Amino acid sequence: MEQNAWLSTSAEILSDVKEWRKAHPKATFVEIEDEVHRRMMQLEAQLLQDAAQESSSRAWGKKMGGEVPRCPTCQVPLQARGQQTRTLQGNGGESVTLLRTYGACPKCGESFFPPR
Repeated sequence: MEQNAWLSTSAEILSDVKEWRKAHPKATFVEIEDEVHRRMMQLEAQLLQDAAQESSSRAWGKKMGGEVPRCPTCQVPLQARGQQTRTLQGNGGESVTLLRTYGACPKCGESFFPPR
């Protein structure tokens, strides 16, 4: 997501919070805080996802050049097994989906998304 999209999402969140507040005029400070926090976690997850997707470590293998990750157990270079999605959960509880190269160790057979 580019900066303009982040700004647009931020503006949408601000608008949504204002609308929520109008619909909940007797909300306590804690309720308002919870609602703002919940909505900000959505933006945080998007920022995390976009920043992580910019990482050079997300793609590796013979075609990409550079250093190939090694198996943490055997220290043997991993074999790339293609791009797959990986879903993580951010600190705020929102899901973050990343596209990463999946790898397998030719010696022990362990498979994972490096770096680990």
